[in-house]
Amino acid sequence: MDTLTELLERYATLRDTILGLEAERDELGAQIKAALLDGEHAETDLYRATLKASRRVEYPLERFREVFGDAAALEVASIDRRRADALVKAGDLDGERLRELAVVKETQALVLQPKTR
Repeated sequence: MDTLTELLERYATLRDTILGLEAERDELGAQIKAALLDGEHAETDLYRATLKASRRVEYPLERFREVFGDAAALEVASIDRRRADALVKAGDLDGERLRELAVVKETQALVLQPKTR
């Protein structure tokens, strides 16, 4: 039976290994994403690398304040989309004007698609 100290040592080793692998994975992912964004293609016998776009709606703070005022900007603090939408539902903000302010942010996620399906 392992002692508690041995378990802790093994745990720390695994944690450090995982952290190192995650850092390497993130760096490789960034390089692959950059290449794919430049139009390159990458695949192995098992996987094909693709990019999947995800979008997030944000409201620029200064424009939000110009349209709805300081009190409304303070109410939603970081202009959280869900909170701003709740103010629209409550009738405190004009939904159409809010939609006109919306800025959609797009991010790219690296996806490995199995080729065996």
